[in-house]
Amino acid sequence: MSDALNLFRRRRKRVRLSLRKAANGRPRLSMFRSNQHVYVQVIDDVLGQTLVAASTVEADIAKALGKVRKGGIEAAQIVGKYVAERALKANVKEVIFDRGGYIYHGKVKALAEAARAAGLKF
Repeated sequence: MSDALNLFRRRRKRVRLSLRKAANGRPRLSMFRSNQHVYVQVIDDVLGQTLVAASTVEADIAKALGKVRKGGIEAAQIVGKYVAERALKANVKEVIFDRGGYIYHGKVKALAEAARAAGLKF
């Protein structure tokens, strides 16, 4: 494996370990981004279940995106809004943000700020 991939995996592991220590029973808002799509899940680590999920692959979100690039910042904002609305419907008001191994910049930052603006607290 490449050194960059190993460094990414180590960073992701380090971030998740620190989140588990700080979570205090809160669900985890986990994000995965690729060049083409953005995926988000709210995960309850105690039960080991996904409570809510949203991604640019879903038909209703893809329709809301229109001609916007599905892997871009605007798409991340829309997915952040959708996941926050779905989490609030599932009575999840407070989460801990898991950025994975990604730097808090660009798509990651846009998604987090959109979820906060839609009502999630973290």
